[in-house]
Amino acid sequence: MKNAIKGLGLATALAATASTAGAQVQGVSDDEIRIGAVNDLSGIFAAVGVPATKGANLYFDKVNAAGGVHGRKITYIVEDHGYQMPRAMQGFNKLLNRDKVFAMLQNLGTPMNIAGFKLLDSKGIPNVAPLSAARQMLQEPMRNKFTSFSSYYDQARVGVKYLAGEFGGKEVCTMYLPTDFGKEILEGTKKGAEEAGITFAAETTHKPDETDFVGSLSKLRDAGCDIVSIALGVRQAITVVGTAKKMGLNDMKFLGTSASFLTVVAKVPGGITEGFYAAASWQDLWARADEPAPKAFIAEYKAKYGEDPVGFAMLGYSAADMMVRGLEAAGPDLTQESFIKGMESLDYVDELVGNRIDYGPDDHQGADAVYVNVVENGMWKKVHEE
Repeated sequence: MKNAIKGLGLATALAATASTAGAQVQGVSDDEIRIGAVNDLSGIFAAVGVPATKGANLYFDKVNAAGGVHGRKITYIVEDHGYQMPRAMQGFNKLLNRDKVFAMLQNLGTPMNIAGFKLLDSKGIPNVAPLSAARQMLQEPMRNKFTSFSSYYDQARVGVKYLAGEFGGKEVCTMYLPTDFGKEILEGTKKGAEEAGITFAAETTHKPDETDFVGSLSKLRDAGCDIVSIALGVRQAITVVGTAKKMGLNDMKFLGTSASFLTVVAKVPGGITEGFYAAASWQDLWARADEPAPKAFIAEYKAKYGEDPVGFAMLGYSAADMMVRGLEAAGPDLTQESFIKGMESLDYVDELVGNRIDYGPDDHQGADAVYVNVVENGMWKKVHEE
């Protein structure tokens, strides 16, 4: 009995120590961990942000119902920036200074993330699984940054090489938003052309609200473009492909990256996006709907929301799973340092997204593989892996 009492006293002391440590860490209390996000729930990438947020909430709700992580429930606070920089910065300031979140999960937008780093880095706030595949997501200081997948640069590079080899393309071009997001894909496209031994022929820049692409496509046609990489909003990418078909540009191959690898893009009525390519670092949900992990997720999501999930809902769920794994590995005495070490210890196969996720002290990019896909009969079909 004496030993039991002594053990109980030790456990109580340890719990008190953990509680005291937790109280000193922003966003962490005895019974809660606050996680934030600035996402696009109403702008040109809402087709990404809305389902991703639903997927993350689905997973966090399940974890909370089971008691949370080391006895702490997760509160996920999402601010909508509508893909507008001023609103994004307002969101960052609110989350960091009013809500005092412990970490960020699924911040959407390359320029938004980069601007936010100026606020996050000074506080050491972890930035996990951003909804951007730009290489700048791991810019220095890298220690508080963790990405899920391969970069836009590598996706564009691999996709261009594949299309050049598959169809004998000789001239490659890019249509892009003149932001960090667009420039990343432009650079990857040029590198892919160099590696494939073909010519980068032309480029066109666009505004986020632009809807008429006839003039730009005419310019690319006159430049002899066989392959065109796209770094535009979701609706814009669909409009470009549809406009090209109306103009009779049937030999022009269009390539998107993970920003275009959406279920909604594949399922546009009338086969408008048939033959559109996208390179990403995960595998399509519905192409694997009969596999155990995707099948279980589809059923769980539909039971919660009364609708079928799309690809980025899967990514949100997967990102929340990754966050929880990192928190579990950090242990009950949660600090920024213990969380970073916990994340760096992760090494697992994510059966839902179809890729291996592993980190280390010098490797904060989760997965490396690139999958090239094409829309075929309203579905994404994987045609190449590298």
